[in-house]
Amino acid sequence: MKHRLKYTFALAFVLLPVFTLTALDMGLMLDQGGSYDQSEEVQYSGMLIPWFSALLGKASDLYISAGVTAKYEIREWQIIPELLRTELTLRMEENGELKIGRMAYSDPLGFVASGLFDGVRYVRDLNNGSMIGIGAWYTGLLYKKNAYITMTEDDLVKYNTLVEYADFSDTYFAPRRVIGALDWEHPGLGEFIRLNLALVGQYDLSGKESLYHTQYLIAKAAMPINNFIFELGGCAELIENAEKLQVSFAGEFGIGWYLPTKIYDRLSFLGRFSGGTFNDTFVAFNPITTESHGGVLKAKLRGLSMLRLDYTARLHQTFSIGLQSSYFILSDLDPDSFGGPPGGKDGYFLGNEFYGLMVWSPVSDIQVKIGGGAFLPSLGDADKDADMQWVVSVSIVLALF
Repeated sequence: MKHRLKYTFALAFVLLPVFTLTALDMGLMLDQGGSYDQSEEVQYSGMLIPWFSALLGKASDLYISAGVTAKYEIREWQIIPELLRTELTLRMEENGELKIGRMAYSDPLGFVASGLFDGVRYVRDLNNGSMIGIGAWYTGLLYKKNAYITMTEDDLVKYNTLVEYADFSDTYFAPRRVIGALDWEHPGLGEFIRLNLALVGQYDLSGKESLYHTQYLIAKAAMPINNFIFELGGCAELIENAEKLQVSFAGEFGIGWYLPTKIYDRLSFLGRFSGGTFNDTFVAFNPITTESHGGVLKAKLRGLSMLRLDYTARLHQTFSIGLQSSYFILSDLDPDSFGGPPGGKDGYFLGNEFYGLMVWSPVSDIQVKIGGGAFLPSLGDADKDADMQWVVSVSIVLALF
């Protein structure tokens, strides 16, 4: 624990250089929400978030935010402190920008590596309108529930273990990994296609005998045509596991249609596909961070594919709604591939989820979300006799000052 705290204080010290503050701002937010589901369990989470930003001269700025969360889950209360986005930004004369600290990063597809990471990233705008970026980060100082790294069975066990202050070092922090990324983006290739490419890798620093390293080659293209936008992306994964090489893949295809109506609304389709385990070489796709698919099922995109139809509409300047229908399909019948709930695996079709969301924001300082939905295994053949899963949730975000 002392070893981790030493690096935490060192990072904070780097982010607080002595500059003349030319402008500053600060605020306090309260983000709280609760849910109730078929298990008749109430869950609640409330986070108080102070933040501070300052311009440091003409070419740099500093942003610091932190949070303290009161959480009730599994019939226990927990108090969780956390350092949130905290970064120093230095702008270079040659159209470059350097970020140091705890920053947000997302790969082009958004489901390989996405979230807050500790490290450094340099981004430069090129003369042809494109952008290139390179970054390196460490995950071992992040809070495990927000980092959401569950690549191995040990990672999953650690993620589901409650934080204990008597064993803070082993129960609070995320798995120790180094992530590197090289990105290239062109906003209008041929004045028609937006193209994003990335090479991302993670290296296991757990010290265990069987290390788990992965590398990803990612590409995504977006093409707008009138009121439509077409998106196509793919990812090839190389896995170094137990002194052998394995490969996997994932991809997505999406269509968005801005409807010709008097209100601002959109109908979209998204298909996400991931490879399953077929033999010792071709195995289930395994991203670095976990993105939960579905408002009820909250499944990991490992050995799983999803087809989603989504309708969103802003009915008023302060009120909007969203309706989703998502169908989940197993990529194989290997029980180790699927990161979702337990159950029989008689077939490939898990079932359909229906979910709705209402968002009300009467002023910029207040936002209220009410959501609810149900997952129906009876509409599939993997475990059609399983009980329906459902959830209702409410969240409120208040900017106190």
